[in-house]
Amino acid sequence: MTDTLKDEAESLGPELVRWRRDLHRHPELGFEERRTAEFVAARLHALGCELRTEVAVTGVVGLLRAPRTADAGVLLRADMDALPIQEVAGREYGSTVAGRMHACGHDGHVAMLLGAATLLARRRERLVRDVVLCFQPAEEGPGGGERMIREGVLEWVPVGEAYALHLWSPFERGTVHVRSGPIMAAQDEFRVRIVGRGGHGAQPHLAADPIVGAAQALVALQSVVARAVDPLQAAVVTVGSLHAGSAPNVIPDEARFQGTLRSFTDDVRQRLRERVPAAIDGAARSVGCRSEFELVPGYPATVNDPAAAALVREVAGRVVGEASVLETPPLTAAEDFAYFLRERPGAFVLVGAGDPARGIVAPHHSPDFDIDEAVLPLGAELLARIALHPAASAAPRSADR
Repeated sequence: MTDTLKDEAESLGPELVRWRRDLHRHPELGFEERRTAEFVAARLHALGCELRTEVAVTGVVGLLRAPRTADAGVLLRADMDALPIQEVAGREYGSTVAGRMHACGHDGHVAMLLGAATLLARRRERLVRDVVLCFQPAEEGPGGGERMIREGVLEWVPVGEAYALHLWSPFERGTVHVRSGPIMAAQDEFRVRIVGRGGHGAQPHLAADPIVGAAQALVALQSVVARAVDPLQAAVVTVGSLHAGSAPNVIPDEARFQGTLRSFTDDVRQRLRERVPAAIDGAARSVGCRSEFELVPGYPATVNDPAAAALVREVAGRVVGEASVLETPPLTAAEDFAYFLRERPGAFVLVGAGDPARGIVAPHHSPDFDIDEAVLPLGAELLARIALHPAASAAPRSADR
């Protein structure tokens, strides 16, 4: 029997590629996605969606109402922003904006959700719940998802579940990766100033060396995860920036460094927030210096609801075949879809977009990042099938596996 939805998704492929390449040529940073928002709004309007614009500055929200609603609505989200990265030269569809690039697949996410909107608009009479089409700004930056929630994106119609897809170049094209529980980490940043007393490098006993204090602190931080976190839990403490001094024979007055904390549970996150500054302060004091610590809170962990993850597995099996639906381990990257999943049950899903045979293997956030565009119809179909499915909490299903 012919699968009409799959056939229609495949037939949309050339249009999805055109949309993705248009967006790729015109990347915009978080809360600056005005051209992208106009692009999205025009297509949603043409599909007959109810429309809200300028949500969280540049966000766009479309609504497809079900003819009869028994369940609360479902929200499907795509992020729209690009990154401040200079793309490699020579691509036919490369960025036309210097120092700006879609280096994380968000252009593909927008194209896939527009494709899903197209498929769903053709099936309004089959909708079992209202569908909220959420095009979000500023995932890479100050948290556009949290701001959209504050501005009522979950309240336009009652939303019961939320789903998002993310193209993932390290995974092979044609695979879908999902898991119950944490799938992306919580992320915090920290900034440290070690304050000492400068002096001559030949007379260190007359100074309080902040470089030694910073070095001791960096070594001490290596024990935080090893000795302060349950070995069955996961956590990361990384220092990525260290600056001090300007001459080989001068002890400076201060040293500065910055780092990131990653965790998957609130308990571990709080433990890192407590133990990291304590370790730094102790190390600084041990050499006669003092420390100033600033925590910059980031996104919480992205945690999938078990029933929603099971729904995705069931639906994805129809899209790519059960053998290509895989359980992914948690990733220490961070995602602001986490805010949606703190408010509503749902799932964040990774769609393989790499192809080693064609050289599409570059990591996310790199100048030569790319996706295999053949996955765009697959993503559109998967989103549409999720929306057409009864709510995860209401639908009978096999055991979560």
